[in-house]
Amino acid sequence: MAAKRDWYGRDAGLAARMFVVMLLLAALYLGFVVVLVDLRVPLGFLILIVGALALSQYYFSDQLVLLASGARILTPSQAPELYAVLERLAQLADVPRPRLGLIPTAMPNAFATGRNPQHAVIVVTQGLLNRLDPEEVEAVLAHEMTHVKNHDVAVITLASFFAMVAAFLAQQFLWLGFGFEDERDRGGINAGILIWVASVVVWAISYVLIQTLSRYREYAADRGSAILIGHPAHLASALTKIERGVAHTPDRDLRQAEAFNAFFIFPALRRNSLMELFATHPSIEHRLRYLEKLQQEMEKRR
Repeated sequence: MAAKRDWYGRDAGLAARMFVVMLLLAALYLGFVVVLVDLRVPLGFLILIVGALALSQYYFSDQLVLLASGARILTPSQAPELYAVLERLAQLADVPRPRLGLIPTAMPNAFATGRNPQHAVIVVTQGLLNRLDPEEVEAVLAHEMTHVKNHDVAVITLASFFAMVAAFLAQQFLWLGFGFEDERDRGGINAGILIWVASVVVWAISYVLIQTLSRYREYAADRGSAILIGHPAHLASALTKIERGVAHTPDRDLRQAEAFNAFFIFPALRRNSLMELFATHPSIEHRLRYLEKLQQEMEKRR
């Protein structure tokens, strides 16, 4: 039986950033609600709907992600070697063993989902299993196990949900503002524009905060993988192969996978595309340099 890593706990830097981001988002959305109240927007029904959607997103996000991605859950009898790796990594990280999902696509990738470690699922693609060596697959699974350990999947999911709500309101209230105007309310158009501007500002700030957190959580997961298996070079090799595989993936398949970029270990994007400006992950070059630095530090300690 693998011994629990005594040094391994939740990443303090990531935990602090998640707390700060969620605190800022809470303050941001509270201010947004104050603006809506001041503009006399009927909030009762809106809050009810948003609350119901938020709870649904939290409790059923893993099933929704699995359904949307086309993943199917594998049993231990269907993938005994992978489950053995998951069992060992889970013991090292001191978390319950996640379930394993498989997406039958040639694009190499992986992600973790689930609102907490007790409901976690780690999903890999068939392309990843075909392209990577066993030690590289282990490094990828350790990366995703770190996401499970750090609880960052739930934070990103919840934060992204409210950013989507702000984007939705930005679209809807611009049109609703025109509907406010009648002979009794000549300020309807102005109210609609103000709500639209507030929604756009809230969405933009939310997006920046979420992207900042998302990039850091990838560094934290890379570090966790390196520490769990003791070989940062294995993850570096895996990322290099995944990048090549993504580069050779048809555009149609990349477009279908774009919705999961925030969760993937490597984004489904073409290099040099404009979307890299809004990337949810650090560049491959930065990640490889970071892993190389970790490798050197570990070698010095040996």
